[in-house]
Amino acid sequence: MYAGKKDDMNDRTCIVTGEAGSADDMIRFVAGPDGNVVPDLKRNLPGRGCWVTARRELIDKAVAKKLFRRGLKEEVTADLELGALVDHLIAKRALGQLGLARKAGAVVTGATQVDKAVRSGAALAVLHDPGAAPDGVRKIDQARAFVHHMDGPDIPAFKSFAEGELDLALGAGNVIHAAIIDGQPGQAALRSLVFLDRFRHFGAENTKSGGANAKTAKGKTTE
Repeated sequence: MYAGKKDDMNDRTCIVTGEAGSADDMIRFVAGPDGNVVPDLKRNLPGRGCWVTARRELIDKAVAKKLFRRGLKEEVTADLELGALVDHLIAKRALGQLGLARKAGAVVTGATQVDKAVRSGAALAVLHDPGAAPDGVRKIDQARAFVHHMDGPDIPAFKSFAEGELDLALGAGNVIHAAIIDGQPGQAALRSLVFLDRFRHFGAENTKSGGANAKTAKGKTTE
């Protein structure tokens, strides 16, 4: 364990809000060798660290108000695009978790298989490509609503990634709809998705059209 890590863990106070929080709800930052502020998502980089609650707008505020200098107690430079970098890293981690879940058999793809997973109660969450046709999303929303109406779980839906990124993460062509299935790999993937969604849309209500981060559909086919 590097010097200073224990102190960091005992003082997880957001440098923007002044509120203490769990490591799972915050992002650690350190000063890199060049004096630039570096996000430490794995919380294992050496040196003094400071914490920001995992919300994009709070990182942007910390950059604008130069709060990292006070938090790290040294002269550091925070790139104006630091919030965008953190968003990219969190999204990349979520895509990686989805890929692992798919290899473990915890993800199904295609509108028909997703509908079956939802109606059977096996689905933890569904995902849509941002180019998914509205009719395909609507049919899966109907399945989600039916399950919830029958006292089943309120299955969340996400449009978290750029067009085509689900294809790459899941190793399949033309993935428009996918469902995460219960089990340890699926649970890990869902946690990453929820973290990403909260980072981008803290406090926003998850909507029936695919989550707080739903994007305008472009009319791709539903399979």
